[in-house]
Amino acid sequence: MARTDDGDGVDKATRRSRRRFARRQWRRRWLAWRVVLAVVVVLALAAGGIYAVWFSSWLAVEKIEVSGAETVSTTQIRQVSGIDVGEPLVQVDLDSAERRIGSLAVVRSVKVTRQWPHGVLVSIEERTAIAVVEIGGQLRGMDADGVVFRQYKKAPPELPRVETSIGTTAAALKEAAKVISALPDDLTILIDHVQVTTVDQISLVLKDGRTVQWGSADDSDTKAEVLETLLATVDAQTYDVSVPSKPTTR
Repeated sequence: MARTDDGDGVDKATRRSRRRFARRQWRRRWLAWRVVLAVVVVLALAAGGIYAVWFSSWLAVEKIEVSGAETVSTTQIRQVSGIDVGEPLVQVDLDSAERRIGSLAVVRSVKVTRQWPHGVLVSIEERTAIAVVEIGGQLRGMDADGVVFRQYKKAPPELPRVETSIGTTAAALKEAAKVISALPDDLTILIDHVQVTTVDQISLVLKDGRTVQWGSADDSDTKAEVLETLLATVDAQTYDVSVPSKPTTR
């Protein structure tokens, strides 16, 4: 039988076989290149995402909001935070910002959070004064933890006054704060000032000149109850409730 060809010396069957082989080769090469292309696209997207988040201005800090600030200015909070407008949001060191802001005496607690895509929120809780103490000739506010944190030009009349002695420690002020926190309102209004010498030598001076030997802050709730009973039933100049189970008067 004569071989059929197209004039180039190659029969049709061989030509079809070659075409099928070429198509298979092309498909294999395309599959290989498709994997490479997919990897390149993924890497490009990842690189673009890293650049956008870490280095570009697309997700940078545009505003720093402050909540809870009453006696301290929001401008001071922003300055102390160390956070710069224009800084990539992901690079903001939240822990460092909280430590810096928390170092302000007026700040009792602080939380700094990212507000995507362009904001930072600083939430603070300020200390609340429960008494006024004179230190170095200045009137300072003292909170329930015994922390001295702000100045007054004039003592607020609603706050008890604390008088200290030479050598009064921070621990003694903390004890005094516990005592004041335990006093009921109807007893607080009778007090002229609280005298603090040491952690276990705290006394109350009433507005009428009578004194109360309180001792330490231990059992302050019980001491307050005993004192209220004594003031209502015993006329004395000095009341000693340092041992509430055995109070004395004179």
